Amino acid sequence: MNKNLIHDNFLLHNKFSEALYHDYAAKMPIIDYHNHLSPSEIANDKVFGNITDAWLKGDHYKWRALRAFGINEKYITGNSTDKEKFMNWAKTVPYTLRNPLYHWTHLELARYFNIYELLNEKNGEAIFNETSSLLNTPEFSSRSLLKKMNVEVLCTTEDPLDTLIHHQKIASSNLKTKVSTAFRPDKAITIDDLTYNDYLDKLEEVVGFSISSYDDLCDALKKRITYFKENGCTLSDHGLKYICFENYTETEIKSIFKKKRSRNNITNLESSKFQTSILQFLCEIYSDLGWVQQFHLGALRQNNSRITNLLGADAGCDSIGDYPQVYTLSKFLDSLDCKNKLTKTIIYNLNPADNESFATMVGNFNDGSIKGKIQFGSGWWFMDQKDGITKQINTLSNMGLLSCFVGMLTDSRSFLSFTRHEYFRRILCNIFGEEIAKGELPNDIEWVGKIIEDICYKNAKSYFNY
Repeated sequence: MNKNLIHDNFLLHNKFSEALYHDYAAKMPIIDYHNHLSPSEIANDKVFGNITDAWLKGDHYKWRALRAFGINEKYITGNSTDKEKFMNWAKTVPYTLRNPLYHWTHLELARYFNIYELLNEKNGEAIFNETSSLLNTPEFSSRSLLKKMNVEVLCTTEDPLDTLIHHQKIASSNLKTKVSTAFRPDKAITIDDLTYNDYLDKLEEVVGFSISSYDDLCDALKKRITYFKENGCTLSDHGLKYICFENYTETEIKSIFKKKRSRNNITNLESSKFQTSILQFLCEIYSDLGWVQQFHLGALRQNNSRITNLLGADAGCDSIGDYPQVYTLSKFLDSLDCKNKLTKTIIYNLNPADNESFATMVGNFNDGSIKGKIQFGSGWWFMDQKDGITKQINTLSNMGLLSCFVGMLTDSRSFLSFTRHEYFRRILCNIFGEEIAKGELPNDIEWVGKIIEDICYKNAKSYFNY
């Protein structure tokens, strides 16, 4: 019996799982092709003030848990001290049993700080002091943390308005980790948003011309895509409730845009037609450039208006939505495929009830031109825990080819989150190891190990042309 929760064989339940993880998965570098890390903090090699600065700020997973445990907002996002916030987190952690935060917390303490104690209110002050002392040194700066976790490539996510000056600074530095960006034009697509015109006003300033017509909008987005490409971008990303699909005419789209730009209300049908048109336009450009396009679908955001008004978006008030997904997704993908404009695509599903639907939809558009061209993306957000990861792996195994999968990502704002790759790899290896033990897979560790290496690293390296 291992004394520590986190030990060499954590989540590995037999000798086959252990061999697959230690001999194959563990040694693979990390390609984190989707996250929300701060390019500024990488560019400036930020040294963190303390563990709260690195661990709790911006982490709405932890905020939700703290609120659920009855912690006052003052000690979550309010004006209390960083130490007070950490101590309230330390008080909460023992009560997160069976929530993924319990595993993530202790993996991160072990891998970054060599701390194997279980965090609680009694040892919280000592752990705050020890971790903060380490973080406040160059050896634990943002770049040093990337090196510590063997991060070979990471890709942040930026709006078309972004200047990319921090990416330019990173590119001219001696950082060994390759840092790229993904083009995220959601705010130019969601015409039904109340702030849509305000956003276009900002886009006008960036591109240097008026956006008074639909053609102007297309020209503006094309100009920003070119700028992103010149700065090394090869991916796009879209976080949408669902992908719209409605038939439309060019005249209709121009009229809808003009109506919105004149600050008149548009109907739901008009919004769907516009979003279909502009997303098709963007995806055809991605195809011409050979980019990978990503669709994160299914989030119901900003449910609590009081907290949203107080703290803004990404405050921990989002949930899984139950939108109809696959019918319009099918129509949209088919509209691109018919024009031979369907580029490499990763589709992430947030509602586990839709896993099989998404996984089988992906299979409809793999055309033999590229290995794993259309991907059923990893479990994300509410689904990046043990159960969600296992369900995604099993669904993809049953409905497609897990061997072609491009693996895990952090989707995180924290430099202490790269242990999520280890978490995924251990779960993956244990699934294979248990089936080997049952005689359901061949006892050929060398061959299965190759598949493990592909899923953990090599497939992504090839898919993204890194």
